[in-house]
Amino acid sequence: MWLPICAAAGQTTSFSDAMFTATTCVCVTGLVTVTTATHWSLIGKLVILLLIQIGGIGLIALASIIFISLNKKISMRNRRMIQESYNLEQMSGLVSVVRRVILCVFAAEGIGAIGYAFCFVPEFGLVKGVAQAIFTAVSAFCNAGIDVLGENSLADYVTDPWINIVTIGLIIASGLGFPVWWDIWKNMKLVFRKKLSARRFYRTLRLQSKIVLVTTGILLAGGTVLIFLFEYHNPDSMGNLSFGQKLMASLFQSVTTRTAGFLTIDQAAFTNGTVMICLFLMLVGGSPMGTAGGVKTTTLAVLVLSTITNLRGKKDVEACGRKIRSSYIRSALVVVGMAVGVLFVSLLALFAVMPEADFVDAFYELTSAVGTVGLSRGMTSVLNTPAKWIVIFTMYVGRIGPLTLGSAVVSRAQKRVEKVHLAEENIMIG
Repeated sequence: MWLPICAAAGQTTSFSDAMFTATTCVCVTGLVTVTTATHWSLIGKLVILLLIQIGGIGLIALASIIFISLNKKISMRNRRMIQESYNLEQMSGLVSVVRRVILCVFAAEGIGAIGYAFCFVPEFGLVKGVAQAIFTAVSAFCNAGIDVLGENSLADYVTDPWINIVTIGLIIASGLGFPVWWDIWKNMKLVFRKKLSARRFYRTLRLQSKIVLVTTGILLAGGTVLIFLFEYHNPDSMGNLSFGQKLMASLFQSVTTRTAGFLTIDQAAFTNGTVMICLFLMLVGGSPMGTAGGVKTTTLAVLVLSTITNLRGKKDVEACGRKIRSSYIRSALVVVGMAVGVLFVSLLALFAVMPEADFVDAFYELTSAVGTVGLSRGMTSVLNTPAKWIVIFTMYVGRIGPLTLGSAVVSRAQKRVEKVHLAEENIMIG
């Protein structure tokens, strides 16, 4: 990205901007310090597209595909990494799992590109329209939120139902996670073969799928309704739209905060209530084993269920007739604690190098970075060089940290056997 051939004619790229762009692409965040459509050359845009695809597929899956293509054996250590990354119960069939991931990614992106082409080809012409469609589809499914349409992202299409539907579909599909896809598809095949009744479709899903679907539905519906209510009369955001358009714009905002990063409404125009909702949704993000970031829907669900269990005075945390292991509760606490800790430290560091920064804008910016969302209230373009490096660090930790720490905590808790139990002593809580 730092090479002159990656910049458009008359444009120069600083090293910090090059590193920022590379990080936001690989971490599929979407925050950009320069306008993607005008600053980068064709080669630069192709590099960006490649980095987004790598970030969306995942480095572990990509490395596995390279080994498979070269007819190399995957070591036991790498197989264990794949197993933990994809939350698989056994180590057999890992190669087929990786192949299914790649197939799902390219199939979804292909469908999305065809959907976008119906709108972009008539507007931009065949070649440019197809290019725009492919780039936007890859970015949307990988939850990158980077586009080559201009400075306004998808704001020009706020009232276009087709663009909204295609984008929302890609974001939700990728945010559910591949294991949920496969679980739903398995049950659908059983229903089609009449081996499973439609009434038992949901009941026979795995616990992970049930938690993901329910939590995702609650967050999307709740976010849509609340944003709709807060912005209904706001002339700066969606107050001038029709009732249906307001509802569509509210749904899009609720979906895109799940780490996608596209926007149809200026984020700086929202009321304080909507900003709070967006901050919460950005921090939660999508679901495990998808392309989304954040602390994940399952983490939120486990913490909420644990809180309810303790309030009821029960011992075991239960969901859908199943007990949730205590190791997963500890993992959820670690992931959320780390995310909040990184956000707090990053905010302090940002205010140290940019004391004049607005608190809400900075909070929004860094929450977006931690959750790898890519939405901004306009602060990204005015970051100074030290602040850019702080956001780079935050994006990297936000993408890598929760997954690494979550897997490590669960793995260590399952393997470790306590041989010594210390004496208990009371302390006061609350």
